[in-house]
Amino acid sequence: MNFNFADVLRDTARRHGERLALVDGDRRLTWSELDEAVERAAQGYAGAGLVPGYRVVLLMANSIDFVTSYLGCLRAGLVAVPLNTGLTKPEIGNVVKHSGARLVVADGDLADKAEGVKVVRAGELDGHAPLSPQTDPESLAVLLYTSGTSGDPRAAMLTHRALAANVENLAGLGEDRMGPEDLVLGVLPMFHAFGLNAVLGWAVATGAALVVDRRFDSTGTLDLISSYAVTRLPLAPPALHALLARDDLRERLASVKVVLTGASSLDRALADRFEQATGLFVHQGYGLTEASPGVTTTLGEEEPKPGSVGRPLPGVDLRIADEQGEDVEGDDPGEILIRGKNLFSGYWPDGVDGPDGDGWYRTGDVGFLDTDGDLYLVDRLRELVIVSGFNVFPSEVEEVLVGAPGVREAAVIGVPSDETGEAVKAFVVPATGAKIDVADLLEYAGQRLARFKCPVEVEVVDHLPHSVTGKVAKGRLRETDR
Repeated sequence: MNFNFADVLRDTARRHGERLALVDGDRRLTWSELDEAVERAAQGYAGAGLVPGYRVVLLMANSIDFVTSYLGCLRAGLVAVPLNTGLTKPEIGNVVKHSGARLVVADGDLADKAEGVKVVRAGELDGHAPLSPQTDPESLAVLLYTSGTSGDPRAAMLTHRALAANVENLAGLGEDRMGPEDLVLGVLPMFHAFGLNAVLGWAVATGAALVVDRRFDSTGTLDLISSYAVTRLPLAPPALHALLARDDLRERLASVKVVLTGASSLDRALADRFEQATGLFVHQGYGLTEASPGVTTTLGEEEPKPGSVGRPLPGVDLRIADEQGEDVEGDDPGEILIRGKNLFSGYWPDGVDGPDGDGWYRTGDVGFLDTDGDLYLVDRLRELVIVSGFNVFPSEVEEVLVGAPGVREAAVIGVPSDETGEAVKAFVVPATGAKIDVADLLEYAGQRLARFKCPVEVEVVDHLPHSVTGKVAKGRLRETDR
């Protein structure tokens, strides 16, 4: 049976044609108008000589043009390659070469970052070429680069089947599922899996209107939320922190029914402060690019547990395994393995390192399940620091450090050690107006952590590098530490 993820839009346009679909500044599109714009973009690709299977780089900020270019790409049977708009010219060049992209669609000055490939400006794709691609659901729809844009690129291959399965899984959440009466804030970057399919894709599938926000700003974003009576607020944790500086927060978020994070780990103390300030529970989820991206969520639970990232979405199997792939007993931590139709098909171009023969994918994340089946994250397996043969999870050390007086943020990495193989190094950011005494901090940690877990070195820094979704970019810390 043929299936194209853009068919989901066509179905939504039939059901909710005259309802609002997108708001982007002064621009508005109904679902029928969006479907027509996507069709014109798809015909524009065909008119430019692109045939199904060709890769197209999307280098755009959140906008109506991103949505029409992306969905038009899928409808034409092409493979969308959304890229972080903050990438450098050499990094973009690496991706263009690695993906074999035939075209770059860019907006504004971003077009100047692409070289050695045809570039068109966003909004220029508007054609009338005949279009009738036959799309197998297992056909590649999206390449999402997860690492190595400046070294060895690595791109997850997401099919039309995987994208559709993710939004279908989200639709099974019961009362907490999104619907056509919802207005969703679209501030998470659409070049990221969370913004692309857990926000945009879910909205397209349900008919919920999407209020596009190009970049988070506590004042401008709050204005959008209150002006359009936004009901669902998907945000990265740093945005919650920024919003807490507002003394009118509860009033400005009066229309919001659901707050959801999931692109990076959420500090429980931050969630508690946000909930006290707004009266809104902060739902958490766990996902990864390779799962399109949804794996678990606290949405749909009658009494979500603080600190948990919830239970597997309908359609997703999850288990905790040891190094040999055998299930661990009780609530011991282990590697998280997942299985479901929402999983990717391996990494471009050969499909390597995808799910195994039984459909299980080793995520590289460490967690444990409680007796109710709720998942708690521990750390990334690759972030594990092994000191004298003992495992140290950086998140455990970081949690202790941020509890120390005067510490606002902390990040821990492993560094080589002649004595212990590896040792723990911490980077800490002082709270506003505070001064950190390293000796005092080490004494504080030593009272709460086993000796082998304690940092052997602490570097006080003004800030930590973060990704667009709020994760600490530990790779950059390692590079500066060399």
